[in-house]
Amino acid sequence: MAGSTYGTLFKITTWGESHGPAVGVVIDGCPAGLPLTNTDIQEFLDRRRPGQSRYTTARQESDEAEILSGVFEGKTTGTPVSILIRNQDQRSRDYGKIKDCYRPGHADYTFDCKYGFRDHRGGGRSSGRETIGRVAAGAVASRLLAGLGIQVTAYTSAIGTITVPRSEYNYDCIRENALYMPNNDYAFKASTYLEQCIKNLDSSGGVIECAVTGMPAGIGEPVFDKLDAGLAKAVMSVGAVKGVEIGDGFRAAAANGSTNNDAFRSSDGHITKITNHSGGVLGGMSDGSTILLRAAIKPTPSIAQPQETVDCTGANTEITITGRHDPVIVPRAVVVIESMVAVTLADLLMTNMSAKMESLEKFYLGEL
Repeated sequence: MAGSTYGTLFKITTWGESHGPAVGVVIDGCPAGLPLTNTDIQEFLDRRRPGQSRYTTARQESDEAEILSGVFEGKTTGTPVSILIRNQDQRSRDYGKIKDCYRPGHADYTFDCKYGFRDHRGGGRSSGRETIGRVAAGAVASRLLAGLGIQVTAYTSAIGTITVPRSEYNYDCIRENALYMPNNDYAFKASTYLEQCIKNLDSSGGVIECAVTGMPAGIGEPVFDKLDAGLAKAVMSVGAVKGVEIGDGFRAAAANGSTNNDAFRSSDGHITKITNHSGGVLGGMSDGSTILLRAAIKPTPSIAQPQETVDCTGANTEITITGRHDPVIVPRAVVVIESMVAVTLADLLMTNMSAKMESLEKFYLGEL
């Protein structure tokens, strides 16, 4: 299977299956000397961990990170950082009755078409549990970014039709509610909506927003390797994501140039923008303002309602999915989106070091 590796210099490879013995990630290209402990990684994994609330799967996993290589005496060594997370609470029997059927909204059919074989236990590599390796890598990338004064913050901006107005954002609330929304009152409204979904044996989607502050201008490339293109690819690679927009996104299509353009101004020797319709990206490169990205997350496809489908012989049938599934993926996906953004930015910052001759001269001819 190709496609399990992402990045150019800061490169990650995730591995493992949902119902296998373990999942994890290998990070190649992480600079030496980065302070890193299990606690740094665990903080991220705990935000993704199942069983946190009524709105996540009841699967009980401690999701404890084990750093197998690449760290010595609390700092990275420059060699590959390998991180393992053991699976502890698989219930493969939940999938026995539907192993020959293609679940609507899942990758069962397409996986079979591509490989002619699939792991029916929770979807194998197509399972959301694959993202745990991304989150572990995101913890490392975020440590790297923090050392450069760059902060990546993701949160839930909408659950179903319940959307938090930007004027009512309170970032201090994000960790205070189970849905990771920047407003506790709207989190309560969203919880009420989700209770109705659960009662109807149904699920919900939502929107995750991610803001990046402290990003210097000029990161990214002007043609194929644009910053926004890289972010879109990284976020779209998360299984539940069906759309990505940066800045005003699709609203820009209804705007005029006079209202969509961000006017520049100089203040105290620094060039800034009066507005940020661009979402912090111009011409594929960061413009120094806040990078703002949104990801549309589809409803959980595993629902307890009877659904029409076909089996592997092509016969029409009906299935009812049992087992432990999230009625909404969004809250646990918040840290996944944050992690993929962090990994992408870390990689682009490192590749940007070769953009100017003065960078090489400063490194190799300066004070070392």
